[in-house]
Amino acid sequence: MPRAGGARQAARPPTGRATAASSPVLTARRLHAHYGGFTALDGVDLDVFPGRITAVVGPNGAGKSTLFHCLAGTLRPARGSVRLGGRDITALPAHARTRLGVARTFQQLAVFPSLTVAENVRVGAEQGRVTDPGTVERTLRLLGLDGPVRALPAAGLPTGTLRRVELARALAGAPRVLLLDEPAAGLDTAEVAALTRVLKALAADGTALLVVEHDLDLVAGLADVVHVMTAGRIVASGPPGRVLDAPGSAAGR
Repeated sequence: MPRAGGARQAARPPTGRATAASSPVLTARRLHAHYGGFTALDGVDLDVFPGRITAVVGPNGAGKSTLFHCLAGTLRPARGSVRLGGRDITALPAHARTRLGVARTFQQLAVFPSLTVAENVRVGAEQGRVTDPGTVERTLRLLGLDGPVRALPAAGLPTGTLRRVELARALAGAPRVLLLDEPAAGLDTAEVAALTRVLKALAADGTALLVVEHDLDLVAGLADVVHVMTAGRIVASGPPGRVLDAPGSAAGR
């Protein structure tokens, strides 16, 4: 995958399993965040590795969304740090992180309704400063959006299609790290299965993925490592089969 900084070439569609690097590409250390007198994050550490899918689960109010926003750059922690590779990006806003290779999707769909599907994806390439003219076409094909739907405005398209449009827009920027906030929300069983295949293929090509998700069945079949949060802390970490099914797990199937 492309390195941070400057104009980047978009990655080719996945071609085979990449070996996960021993060093994390995105790290959080001792993150603290507060809303008034409420502690949303209480010293959270997290590593996101290239070629792996990392999931964060837990009950409502556990701090998952706050952690996500700190990683994405839409919230600055009260204390602690976020690093991309060797660079401290704690103080950088979201748009600057996008240019460095951190892309995200949203729990509430965030597409440009008046733009066509292809135009939405082109915006993602421009935001990521990707110069390869074939980027948009490859990304549309990867997400199955290269047919007639490409010319349709996003307004009025089904939720499942819009999820793919949003993911395609994020991928067109050739991110090193992809942050996914409830990516399966509003999808039917077939769409979730298709999403799982795409995300696994992206990880196989070396992308680092972080997924915040309520669907524990999806997490169990998707993630390489799961972190369980409660009361602003990570209380359990490990492979999904061990963490999600542990007696008394805060993940709660």
